[in-house]
Amino acid sequence: MVFSVWISRLRSSSKPICTKVRNSFFHKQSAALSVEVLGSEQIRKPFASSWGGSLLPLALAASAGSLVFRSYQDNGTSYCQAPNLDQTGKSIGGKGSTDYMVKGSHKKVPQELIEKLKVICKENMTMDYDERYFHGKPQNSFHKAVNIPDVIVYPRSEEEVSKIVASCNEHKVPIVPYGGATSIEGHTLSPSGGVCIDMTLMKRVKSLNVKDMDVVVEPGIGWMELNEFLEPYGLFFPLDPVKPINLRVASMVFSHACATKGSLDPSKSAGPGATIGGMCATRCSGSLAVRYGTMRENVINLKVVLANGEVVKTGSRARKSAAGYDLTRLMIGSEGTLGVITEVTLRLQKIPQHSVVAMCNFPTIKDAADVAIATMLSGIQVSRVELLDEVQVRAINIANGKNLPESPTLMFEFIGTEAYSREQTLIVQKIASEQNGSDFVFAEDPEAKKELWKIRKEALWACFAMEPNFEAMITDVCVPLSHLAELISRSKQELDSSSLVCAVIAHAGDGNFHTVILFDPNEDEQRKEAERLNHFMVHAALDMEGTCTGEHGVGTGKMKYLEKELGMEALKTMKRIKAALDPNDIMNPGKLIPPHVCF
Repeated sequence: MVFSVWISRLRSSSKPICTKVRNSFFHKQSAALSVEVLGSEQIRKPFASSWGGSLLPLALAASAGSLVFRSYQDNGTSYCQAPNLDQTGKSIGGKGSTDYMVKGSHKKVPQELIEKLKVICKENMTMDYDERYFHGKPQNSFHKAVNIPDVIVYPRSEEEVSKIVASCNEHKVPIVPYGGATSIEGHTLSPSGGVCIDMTLMKRVKSLNVKDMDVVVEPGIGWMELNEFLEPYGLFFPLDPVKPINLRVASMVFSHACATKGSLDPSKSAGPGATIGGMCATRCSGSLAVRYGTMRENVINLKVVLANGEVVKTGSRARKSAAGYDLTRLMIGSEGTLGVITEVTLRLQKIPQHSVVAMCNFPTIKDAADVAIATMLSGIQVSRVELLDEVQVRAINIANGKNLPESPTLMFEFIGTEAYSREQTLIVQKIASEQNGSDFVFAEDPEAKKELWKIRKEALWACFAMEPNFEAMITDVCVPLSHLAELISRSKQELDSSSLVCAVIAHAGDGNFHTVILFDPNEDEQRKEAERLNHFMVHAALDMEGTCTGEHGVGTGKMKYLEKELGMEALKTMKRIKAALDPNDIMNPGKLIPPHVCF
């Protein structure tokens, strides 16, 4: 087999480019992310909840009608946020806006509230400018806001979160929940200032139920930390969002790589990784979603602090239930606009007995997409099907000194018994060979698999090796599987004709693909060109009955596409739910629901 040749290509002979790269902000952040978990004897004990918060049925949405009627009588206006206007009167943040600077109204936080927060949080609170700026500018997003949070609080318990939220609601001060800071659509911006609730100190594993294959955790624990904890029990949590990048540190890393012709070491510029609470809030997924589903399928229940400070538990620990409204699914993907998640019960999976990782090259990206579709239609239960275009492979070669063929590439992972995994591999090899595939290689040795899969895991990082000082606009469209090849082909033609460097990375097994569009943040024309390409792909996906966001969420960046995707009636329904649960609009205001939606 030619695999030994591929391994020699994959391995970099260069020395690590950097022994230590430290950003002062991330030093502070990582200090708050040290793992705290209970001992194994404690974890095996059943967890008894002491909270008795009443469930809040969605029928409360009906009460929004009377709320709005009274508002209309009192003020002569509907329940609608007027779009923010700049000095020229141009709408910012509305359905047609392309401006990435998010505007907002700001009012001073009352001193009375600050004093209350000091009593609640004690030393776990800061008004330091550097900390506020860090929390107000997401490290993985080109989106910006005119304001930053006024106060950062670090609660240690659900009770503290409840008191913080109730106090903010009393004074009608905005709240922005904050986790691993890995979101890329402006979810954690504070355009109206207010209080940022950093949840990273709440990271305990509260109970592990091995026989039930579930775990109860606080929202601040990272998915990687959780899987490290679960590994000795033969279990894992199957969602794997790609570890993000600190763009400022990445610039240093890649500039050094170019100067020294060294290899890429992503660990030197990575953030702390996505937290479970944030993953719930954005309804994220990852490369394993084709096998295990998204966050929606892997959360059993939640505990959430509502805008008035009440604590709601959304369900039991049963694997299925037909009892009442599905409040769990309502909260998953709500992006902090309906409540603050304080506890999550997760479904777990057994660590696979055996796995095989395979890779294959294709002459065109359409050929690669066609094979991904054919593989899914064959009935094979793959755990990963990832697609990289030739630009992405070139970036990997540049970043790591590798010598991979620079052509569209598919990567697969097959799991199960040893015999079953090998059988799956051979079937896919046959499918690929019938549709112009070449250089099909696979690995079963743990180190070889790690080396092969490292290509995909470093994809985003590697793009910055081509343009170390640029920022990235990352698209996130998803379409029905039968439309994937057409959408990728059309998008690829548009991307190749652009003056910007654009790479394609796809979760090809479920129709979700990303384009990394690199642009100079100091050049307005480049940003506009990146936005034009993003518009093209989103509208093409929507025309194919797809979505503007498969896994990254809406935040501020995708709001302008929701009316075309969902329709105004759906958006009005969302607005009514928001009004019923958060009448003072303090929960992450200005996100998810477009400001021009009225009812």
